[in-house]
Amino acid sequence: MVRSESESRPSEARSRLLNTASRVFYAEGIHAIGVDRIVAEAQVTRATFYRHFPSKETLVVAYLNEADRAIRDQVDTAVAAGLPAADTLRTVSAYIAQGIQSPGFRGCAFLNAVAEYPDPDHPVHLAVLAHRQWFLDTVTDLLAKIREIPAEAAARHFVMMRDGAMAAGCLFDPDLVCETFLLGVEGPLKAHAAPSNTKSAEVR
Repeated sequence: MVRSESESRPSEARSRLLNTASRVFYAEGIHAIGVDRIVAEAQVTRATFYRHFPSKETLVVAYLNEADRAIRDQVDTAVAAGLPAADTLRTVSAYIAQGIQSPGFRGCAFLNAVAEYPDPDHPVHLAVLAHRQWFLDTVTDLLAKIREIPAEAAARHFVMMRDGAMAAGCLFDPDLVCETFLLGVEGPLKAHAAPSNTKSAEVR
């Protein structure tokens, strides 16, 4: 996601609006929150709101951009550690588990948002798809470094496990969900790393 210059160097009022929106959108849902609520809690005027965000829709996209940036920063930190690709993916998985176990966890911000904006052409829907495509591509690239074979299927498996853990983490015991998720991650990692035994199995 591309951030504008105003997003790179936000004013104090813009930061308050975005921080307020991020908190209430995630905790209570996007459609449930109106501009008046955000303006009141951020302690700005409506004129200030519309100077920074021409519409609520642009604020929602900015909220998702911030969530996207936070996840990209985590992945960049994992990659910068210089570990083998499999261990980098384990680190990314650990970050996901930490999020699920954090206070106030209410699932994936992107999956929550797309459930409220099902129109595939809506800017919010497109922002969600852009984030998810980046994450899938990132996992695919890391898996390809483990073993140079097509990694798309294993990457989709990883992302689906992540989605399931994020959904289950706000419904059931998050510690148990994370334990299951982290154990499950080892499956596609080991399967992708191991040479195929199909031919030898057929001989037997």
